Amino acid sequence: MVTWLMLGAGGVGHALVDSIGHRSGSLQVVDPDEAHVEQLRTEKIDAVSGDITSEERIDSLGVDPAIVVVASADVGRNRVAATVARSVFPDSYIIAFAGEEPTRADVAAIEAVADRVFDPGEAFLDHLSSVVKDGQAKRLRDLHATLDGIDGRLGIFTHDNPDPDAIASAVALAEIADYHGVEAQPAYFGRISHQENRAFVNLLDLRLEQFEPGEPLDFDGIALVDHSTPGVNDQLPADTVVDIVFDHHPSKRTVTADFVDVRESVGATSTLLVDYLKGFHIDIDIAVATALLYGIRVDTNDFARGITASDFDAAAFLISYADIDVLKRIESPSISADTFEIIARAIRNRDRHGSVLTSCVGSISDRDALAQAADRLLNMEDIGVTLVYGYMDGTILASGRARGVDIDLGETLRIAFDDLGSAGGHPDMAGMQIPLGLFESVDAEEGLTAMVEDVVTTNFFDVLDPDEIEE
Repeated sequence: MVTWLMLGAGGVGHALVDSIGHRSGSLQVVDPDEAHVEQLRTEKIDAVSGDITSEERIDSLGVDPAIVVVASADVGRNRVAATVARSVFPDSYIIAFAGEEPTRADVAAIEAVADRVFDPGEAFLDHLSSVVKDGQAKRLRDLHATLDGIDGRLGIFTHDNPDPDAIASAVALAEIADYHGVEAQPAYFGRISHQENRAFVNLLDLRLEQFEPGEPLDFDGIALVDHSTPGVNDQLPADTVVDIVFDHHPSKRTVTADFVDVRESVGATSTLLVDYLKGFHIDIDIAVATALLYGIRVDTNDFARGITASDFDAAAFLISYADIDVLKRIESPSISADTFEIIARAIRNRDRHGSVLTSCVGSISDRDALAQAADRLLNMEDIGVTLVYGYMDGTILASGRARGVDIDLGETLRIAFDDLGSAGGHPDMAGMQIPLGLFESVDAEEGLTAMVEDVVTTNFFDVLDPDEIEE
């Protein structure tokens, strides 16, 4: 499969040939100079001779490239070649070198049909190097085509009660959509209740729209970030047609959308969005860069959990743009009395089984406090797994953590609770939510708490055997 099609191979084009030309099937070159073509062939490059300004000749190649590079040295030839490329390959990502000594009219003519135009050649090569990644060229092309097909507003939905990674991913995708001429609105259901998350949104002035279940959605396209299925960990109707999905969580369901980038190999969804900001060569906003950097830090527990080389690379790129002073202010917010109370309740109500610690905290007003309590309990000596749970707004909620044990906590919770509601996550960090259902008819809070405790612990320990976990 031809991933790159090069029309003309002048000086800057030849530099690209040296970079990717020997990847089997990845590059085809068309050049009008037969002697140059023969030289490329001796170097085992797939090259053919032909007029790069001829629509008939280019169409006869029978290829469907992800990226078309217009790279001859002749300005006039590049103008026509870029127009031909857009006509023959309407969905391809077109990068064009303006040529030697172009006029403003030349550049404007090429800009009218190409996705990116560069002059001088050094900037052109810098941009190409950012998209010469295995698979990245096709992903850029596919996202570009999907956004181009959205005629109207794009709603970008996080999972319920979004965390920093989800929020940052949503605002970054909105920036990418805006770059492609698509109006986009980051959105969510539930609440942003964690004190650090509220500080995060307020200090960076991030514009997210809150929706209520059943509220009409005035969008012409839908994107999901940091989750992958409508109606699962969001309040969208289950039959919602989704255009775009970005996620790094494993999913047992088939992910259906026009464009899907789900990579479990990275520690944060924010890392994926950085790839596209770099690939499209978008000038990154300070607030967006700060949000993405914080999203990566939180989801990797400050680069201590599930971190990969891609996450480090993304963070290194962002740090030049981010506002570090704002990050410090985000990380030092005041903690509410309710959160302290839930953490204290989790400590008082803890129930230990070997290296597994569970705690029912009863009725809660802030679901994010469950995660904070699960983190705190994991610091206890000889504890490898924690599960803290409670209930609010007709829903049982739980947050789990694991460290130093050979289990997949996300899969464990999925098996234990997926038939009752929704559950899952990572091997070391996961959660679940199930409707209270008939339990809501119980009048006394003490009785309701006891029933919730019985349901959660019974299902959890039916799947997880504490005796099989080494302390």
